[in-house]
Formats: sequence, structure tokens, C-alpha cells
Amino acid sequence: MEIDGIISAIVIGIVIGILGRLVVPGRQRIGILWTILVGIVAALIGSAIAAGFGVADTDGVDWAEWLIQIGLAAVGVAALDRSKAGR
Repeated sequence: MEIDGIISAIVIGIVIGILGRLVVPGRQRIGILWTILVGIVAALIGSAIAAGFGVADTDGVDWAEWLIQIGLAAVGVAALDRSKAGR
């Protein structure tokens, strides 16, 4: 992965993390840095899953890839919130 790919993953991860946090109902007890980290991881894993299904590179906006990434970010935010709540 080149430097432009890493930078785009970070930027997209920020957006994905925030969208994932908005999808989860209620108040989350995790900070914005955790949200961004979850978003970055969700963006990278979501891209790999979308590539596996063959929907990563389409003409126009890759809606399926975005939905996979946002869904993963929402699951990640909810899981991290639950782990923090248990403490």
C-alpha cells in the first residue's frame, strides 16, 4: 500500500467511523479517537470484503463497499461501547 492509499484510508476511516457511530442508537461511551480507529479498521476490512465479492471497483460511487464499511464500523463502535460499559 502506497502513502496515498494510507492517507485516503485514514480520511475515509474518519468518515466511516463517524457514520458508523451515527448508525448505532443511543449514547456511546467511547471517544472520538476510538471512533476514528474503528472507522479506519472498518474501511480497510470493508474494502477487502468488497473486493472479495467483486463490488469494490464499479462505475461511479461504490455504494455496496460503503455500506459494508459503515456496517462494520457500526458493529465495531457498538462492540467497543459494550466492552467499555462492562468495566
